[in-house]
Amino acid sequence: MVYSASEVWATYKFNGDSFYFFKRQLLFAIIGVLLMFAVMKIDYRNWGSWAKIGMAVCFFLLVLVVIPGVGLVRGGASSWLGVGAFSIQPSEFMKVALIIYLAKYLSRHQSDLDHFGKGLLPTLLPVFLAFGLIMLQPDLGTGTVLVLTCLVMIFTAGARIRHFVLMGAVGLAGAAALILSAPYRLKRLTSFVNPWQDPLGSGFQIIQSLLAIGPGGLFGFGLGQSRQKYQYLPEPQTDFIFSIISEELGFIGATIVLLLFCILLWRGLIIAMKASDLFGTLLAVGITGMIAIQVMINIAVVTGLIPVTGITLPFLSYGGSSLTLMLVSIGILLNISRSVHK
Repeated sequence: MVYSASEVWATYKFNGDSFYFFKRQLLFAIIGVLLMFAVMKIDYRNWGSWAKIGMAVCFFLLVLVVIPGVGLVRGGASSWLGVGAFSIQPSEFMKVALIIYLAKYLSRHQSDLDHFGKGLLPTLLPVFLAFGLIMLQPDLGTGTVLVLTCLVMIFTAGARIRHFVLMGAVGLAGAAALILSAPYRLKRLTSFVNPWQDPLGSGFQIIQSLLAIGPGGLFGFGLGQSRQKYQYLPEPQTDFIFSIISEELGFIGATIVLLLFCILLWRGLIIAMKASDLFGTLLAVGITGMIAIQVMINIAVVTGLIPVTGITLPFLSYGGSSLTLMLVSIGILLNISRSVHK
């Protein structure tokens, strides 16, 4: 699907090399699968010992990426570090590092979660610090996935409902402030309500996405037969790849993709419930929750249910850091599953 969605754009941008994105994604897929099998053989409890070091490294990279002239700017966001054609996205690493750290911390301090100041506040501090650094890039989509994933883990660990109500109120106020502080976010919100108000500007992406999904019908136009990839839908191999899937494979193909995600998430929850310790349960919940939240946000964006925000579809969208880290996360989940069946 990455090849099908990107061939036209790659041919135009990279001197006729229609396989440009395909070759790079294939390389990262091979690396990711190899790492997944390697990580699957590592006892998941060992990751807890490296949690603080991993967090420190990721915080350092997040600080580094927002320094002018150091981070690579793409699509208006300074979210990458790299040399030449190869780059990494530190925020993707932070999501996994924070899941491991929180799983370790919450498994040791679960009894303190009844107290906001003693238990919940120290848990939230690294979460919002990471969110703040990601917003400096700025990358609201990744920051949202990170915060929601951590909140799911904290809720699973036993935090009080009234604390979540309080945090929800603060979160809504913060979200409103973030939207009002950046004109482009406010435009995205208004274009979400009525994209045809500015069809060539803020409403362009969602209109082009819907023009891909709608005509696909039941069976789609056929693999490789997308019309919107002819430079109508901007860079369709990344955030809007589900639109191309719907256009080429139709309602049936899109439904199969969603069913596969549902099976993956169901198995992740089964692993979490059967884990032999609280650390394993929270780690599995964090990984499964991260994938579920990212899928829901991406699908909601491309179908016009929420305002546009830059977030990839796990395992399918083009992106080396995202694909590799997702596969590594699955490797950790598989090890938790193996420990259950020993």
